[in-house]
Amino acid sequence: MKLMGLEALYPRPRTSIPEPAHLKYPYLLKDLSAERPDQIWGTDITYIRAEGMWFYLVAIIDWFSRYVLSWRLAETMEVGSCIETLEEALTIAIPDIHNSDQGSQFTAEEYIAVIKRHPTIRISMDGRGRCFDNIFTERLWRTVKYEEVYVKEYRSGVDARASLRDYFITYNTRRLHSSLNYKTPAEVYFGRS
Repeated sequence: MKLMGLEALYPRPRTSIPEPAHLKYPYLLKDLSAERPDQIWGTDITYIRAEGMWFYLVAIIDWFSRYVLSWRLAETMEVGSCIETLEEALTIAIPDIHNSDQGSQFTAEEYIAVIKRHPTIRISMDGRGRCFDNIFTERLWRTVKYEEVYVKEYRSGVDARASLRDYFITYNTRRLHSSLNYKTPAEVYFGRS
């Protein structure tokens, strides 16, 4: 089954659990396409399995260039790793729009407070159950899983983190994207040819 890419059906961790008490923001990206770097950033969480344990991968991606600005692999889905990922990305640039799903990590007051420190950032959130609202992040997860996660057997979280670090360097600086006219995300994000 592994060789053929088949998996048994079983419940997987839910990564987008809304918190009813948290404030939700409208989706601002309907009929809007990214035309330059730092116009739209997307973020999300996915799960990674290593040695029988679940780890949670959060990343922030620039929609225009597909450049991964920052990422973290955490043992829990608590808001702290999401905040660290966001704060690291904000040391690189400030986006016009920050888009996420309505998961409790991204609607948490602590997370929103980091965004609001930058009054020019507009907050956008996907509609409930609408994974296509954050399509570039979902495509990133598909790519990461098919090119990295599914072909490796991580022995531990440390092993997974090291392997993912190497993968994201390759993804950003060496992996050509047909949608970017066969340039790398770094070439497009930083305006290099």
